[in-house]
Parts: sequence; structure tokens; C-alpha cells
Amino acid sequence: MAHTEYPRSYYAASANPVPDRPELLGGAEADVCVIGAGYTGLSTALFLLEYGFKVVVLEAAKVGFGASGRNGGQIVNSYSRDIDVIERTVGPKQAQLLGQMAFEGGRIIRERIATYGIQCDLKDGGVFAALNGNQMRHLEGQKRLWERHGHHQLELLDATRIREVVNTGRYLGGMLDKSGGHIHPLNLALGEAAAVERLGGVIHEQTPAVRIDRGPNPLVHTPRGRVRAKFVVVAGNAYLGNLLPELSAKSMPCGTQVITTEPLPEPLARELLPQDYCVEDCNYLLDYYRLSGDRRLIYGGGVVYGARDPADIESIIRPKMLQTFPQLKDVKIDFAWTGNFLLTLSRLPQVGRLGDNLYYSQGCSGHGVTYTHLAGKVLAEALRGQAERFDAFAALPHYPFPGGRLFRIPFTALGAWYYSLRDRLGI
Repeated sequence: MAHTEYPRSYYAASANPVPDRPELLGGAEADVCVIGAGYTGLSTALFLLEYGFKVVVLEAAKVGFGASGRNGGQIVNSYSRDIDVIERTVGPKQAQLLGQMAFEGGRIIRERIATYGIQCDLKDGGVFAALNGNQMRHLEGQKRLWERHGHHQLELLDATRIREVVNTGRYLGGMLDKSGGHIHPLNLALGEAAAVERLGGVIHEQTPAVRIDRGPNPLVHTPRGRVRAKFVVVAGNAYLGNLLPELSAKSMPCGTQVITTEPLPEPLARELLPQDYCVEDCNYLLDYYRLSGDRRLIYGGGVVYGARDPADIESIIRPKMLQTFPQLKDVKIDFAWTGNFLLTLSRLPQVGRLGDNLYYSQGCSGHGVTYTHLAGKVLAEALRGQAERFDAFAALPHYPFPGGRLFRIPFTALGAWYYSLRDRLGI
């Protein structure tokens, strides 16, 4: 069987040391078999172990191989569609429960880092940056919305204040979320995997799930092994493949691109982001960036529908970086990579159960760092018999992409073109 390594990224190059986690050979038994060792799977496994379950995790490649180890590393609250959209979709009662959970994922991340001593360059503070008046008015409304749901660690930034936190002339204002922040995402995943093993969980890398025999005691098959369990949690997201065909019609893998500069001189790094906050703009196809622990600028943006790998990532992202920070025109790019996230038509996560004992969570739609940690807790609660919060997510409506699998990419790309045109026109 082929051995899959991490893609060449800054995160892989600066990852903390990890133990060898061999492929599953032969049979294993567990209370719960978790498929996928990204944030969703690791968070679920960790909560289950803390609750006393016996857990086996199957990973097709390596811990954090997918979006969990390649993303922008930003701790951003709420969901890809905000609470007001959920309220219009499902009504105030369900939206109230989902709103209460919208800010929990970031707290879970910080608790994990503190409890298990995870070294992942945690920094506090995240900024939403407005490029025009409409976006600024949106942030003003977002602040009122989040405060209505109990989140008060917010500060609106006028044109003067935003220049104090991000040194560019692009923005006319913004909003600081003091409970936001940023981390080395792969090292967070690796630290969580180590915590899983410390509590007695078992992780098998290079072990894709190839088939699930459903029934009272499902059997998960791998190329050279199998796991018999009472429950299965499927947490593969954009890297799940066709393991559960009934889920694939309602989601689509998409790629996003990231570049990382060479280490910047300290005065230059401090000039760009004086408070060391992470930043994302308010465009539909947004840019996001931050400083790493060793003072590199990590800059991402763009979406490739259907998860193709662009031939020249730097040529896509570097112009965006220079539009924000023209002072970096002579700075070398050391790393450029792409990674897939799973998009749903509603841009809300898909959570549910197939039969009595096969659970899943997927489709973070580019907003997964905090949500996946919450999802792990919600899934673990459901397996303990406390399903109110799970049911609130499971009741969200989801629809297949128009035109089926053949046309979902062009239809979605057309929609993205429309919204990116609105971004450019400031509508």
C-alpha cells in the first residue's frame, strides 16, 4: 500500500515531532470507530475518551493531513452562514440553541491547549476588515447579532483604529474579536492526537476505511484490517471520497491556496501587524492572513471549485498579498500549497445519523477550525444519549447542488463570480 506523506507546506516543515502510527493489520474492537484524524475526528475521540469510551481512530494518510493541517490557522467564531441566516431558515428557537454554541469552539480549543500542554503558537485576537461602507455596516450588524447571543468581546474599529492593528490603506474599518486568535493548525492536531493516545485511544495512520458493513455492530473494513464497533463516527469531510454515497450529492470539495513568506525582520513584521492579530476581510471570496510564530506572513485566499490543484499557487496569491502589503514586493515566498474544504449549498455544516449507530459531521464550508471542535463535543454527547444539541444541527435543511454532480462545479463557480463582482463593486 502506498505511503502518503504531508504535502510540502510551512506547517509540515515546522511540525512538532510525532511518533510512528502504524497501519491497522488484522482485527480490532472498540466502542466507537472514528474515521478521520482531522479536527472533527480528534475532537470527537478526545471527548469520548474523557467520557470513558474505548476508541479507535482510522486515518487514510497522517494526522491532520487534510484541512486541519493546511488551513489559515485562524480561530474564527460562529459558522460560515451566521446566526441570522439560521434564524430565517429554521426559526428563533432552534437558532437560539445554535447561537449559544456559535462561540464554544474557540473555548474548547483553548481548553485543549491548556489541559494537554499543546505547543501550537496560540495568539489572541482576530480582525474582520471592511473594504467599503456596506461591509462596515454589515460588521455593525454582526456585532449587535453576536452580542444578542451573549458574545461581548467585540470592538468596532474606525479608519484610525484599524490602521493601528493592520498597516494597510485598504480598509476603512473593521471589528476586533478579542476571543478570536490564531494557531499553528497542524501542531494543534498533533497535540490533540497525542492527548487521544495519552487517554488510551488508538490511532492508525495509512489506514483508509474502504467499506462499512452496517448493522447492530457495524464493521469498518480497511485494506488490511477491520474494526468491529458499537458506533461509527465518519469525519472525513473533503477527503472522505465515496465511502457514504448518500452524503456526496449535498457537498462539494473545494480548494483554497496559501503562501508563506520567508521569516521577516522583526521591525517589518511589527510594522505589518503591530498587535499580532490575524485578519480576514469581508469579501465573499475573502483574503486571510497572519504572522507565524517565527514571523513569516501566512497569506491565503481564493477558491478552486472541485478541488483541483492550481499549477502556480504563488501567482494567484502573491498579487493579493502585495495589494494589501506592497512593502513586501521583494520578500521571498518559501512555501505555497493548497488544501481542500467541503462546501455545502447552504454553507452550513451537515450533521446526522444513518441508521441507529453511524454518525457524521461534515461540510464546514471554509469555517471549520472552531466548528469542528464543537462538533466533536456534540457528537460525543449524542453517543452518550444527550442529543438535544446534536438534533439542533441535524435538523438544518440541506439540498443537493443544482444539476447534480455534473453541474455542481460550474453552477457554484457562476455564483461565486456573481458575489465576487459584488465585492469589487462594493455592493
